[in-house]
Amino acid sequence: MFEGSMVALVTPVKGGAIDFESIENLIEFHVEKGTDVIVPCGCTGEAATLAHNEHKAVMDFVVEHVRKRVPVIPGTGSNSTQEALELTRHAHEIGADAALMISPYYNKPTPAGVYAHYKTVAEAVPIPIILYNVPSRTGISMKPETVAALSEIDNIVAIKEASGNMDQVSSIAALCDITIISGDDSMTLPILSVGGRGVISVVANVVPDRVAKLVHSFLDGDIDTARELHKQMLPLCKAMFIETNPLPVKKTLSLLGMIENEFRLPLVPLSKDKEPELIEVLKQQQVLS
Repeated sequence: MFEGSMVALVTPVKGGAIDFESIENLIEFHVEKGTDVIVPCGCTGEAATLAHNEHKAVMDFVVEHVRKRVPVIPGTGSNSTQEALELTRHAHEIGADAALMISPYYNKPTPAGVYAHYKTVAEAVPIPIILYNVPSRTGISMKPETVAALSEIDNIVAIKEASGNMDQVSSIAALCDITIISGDDSMTLPILSVGGRGVISVVANVVPDRVAKLVHSFLDGDIDTARELHKQMLPLCKAMFIETNPLPVKKTLSLLGMIENEFRLPLVPLSKDKEPELIEVLKQQQVLS
């Protein structure tokens, strides 16, 4: 369950409301194109701008419409442990396969506080939990020693590593046998090379078949194919971050006619001066004709 190409699903918005019709179409797109796991309500899914009832409604909808064809692992994190507990408990109750929990943001807890946060939720809810280390969003980076200590809790099964620091990833791999998942598309191949098992991917929203082929080629021992796909896709991976995620990926999906290019404030559409740069890469990558 915790390997392969896992899409960090966008949350389509239309007229200010969640666009559930587009979510359903995206689900079918990913199932058809070989995505291994669907991950709604993460950073790419704009979870921070969803009201709690909306967050739960998106989780409910995705679990219901995926119908166990692939695993669903919703984001359930918060900077409040009680809120994270509530969302994680809801994910468990609706039959989600696991929960992705971002480290508490804004609060900047100590390593002891990070440990206590995850431990509290994991011991209260018997669902597999994926830790999520993304210092650019949270203001802190989980220490490898904290990850190793948390890995001793039975239902803490994996970590999404988006620190961009290969020493961090290598240290985690050396200290414990927790499953490591890339949280940065351009780092997927390097993380696989030190024992990672997959990626929770932004660019898979756009080219799910290519991301799946890269990861599975590597896991199947076809390193040359994985390396070539990594080199080919690198400009596209970088283009998805020319401004804050998910601005470029939602613009791309809107150009493909799959969603509206709409956000919840304080996010706004991709800057006009960035659009030509994005479109040029999309044409070079044969995403747009």
